[in-house]
Amino acid sequence: MYKIVASDLDGTLLMPDHKIATYTRDVLRRLHNKGEHFVFATGRHHIDVASIRKNIGIPAFRITSNGARIHDEEDNLVFSRNVKPEVVAQLIKMVKDDETVTIHIYRENDWLLNRPDEDLAKYHKESGFSFSIFDTENPPLQNAIKVFFIHHDHDYLTGYEQKFIETFANNVSVAFSTPFCLEVMAEGVSKGEALRTVVKLKGLSLNDCIAFGDGMNDVEMLIVAKKGLIMATAHERVKATLPNHEVIGSHVDEAVANYLDHHML
Repeated sequence: MYKIVASDLDGTLLMPDHKIATYTRDVLRRLHNKGEHFVFATGRHHIDVASIRKNIGIPAFRITSNGARIHDEEDNLVFSRNVKPEVVAQLIKMVKDDETVTIHIYRENDWLLNRPDEDLAKYHKESGFSFSIFDTENPPLQNAIKVFFIHHDHDYLTGYEQKFIETFANNVSVAFSTPFCLEVMAEGVSKGEALRTVVKLKGLSLNDCIAFGDGMNDVEMLIVAKKGLIMATAHERVKATLPNHEVIGSHVDEAVANYLDHHML
């Protein structure tokens, strides 16, 4: 029925401890052995995802940083689009004096924060990918894959979402990866556009795709895939945006693996 399976990671494929469970790993390996193509589609950095993929032990495309990077099954970089330096500078200027918000920057080989946040270590136990600190008065502006902002109040961050959209219009892509993480990428970047690229490279079509996700950064991907499935724990904004999409179980219960096992294996 489908030849390409694309899945988000945190809140979707990974367990609450942000690791791959044994059953899920087994299902993905059996899926690969059957000849299906798996695609990681995540907001995470490509270095981080490379480690997760290695742990699972299958070749797979990696859509990372919400589509700002795409690596093929042989780890070749096949798509890359950065945030413009002047946009990075203005974003940081708009937020740097807000001590309640943590600013993050992904670059090709590093992850930068404006202040330490040790709580983030739980997301990267498997990969060991870690951050370093940058100075908001002299921020790195070149080669930014994405800039993102964390605050533990979704409504507070929606204020910044509106400001960014009003300020930059179509010069950026803005999306929540979780209710507490607002992300800014270059214009035209999304998991949906990245999935279009992957299917073309595979010589297939979007009608061959099934996708799983739980965040607003998954919406475009869930729309363009022939079948898009929403996690039960997805933010209500996702469910409201896609009212006709099927909702499956929780990542706690390995709902993605269960669905694939029962419908594709």
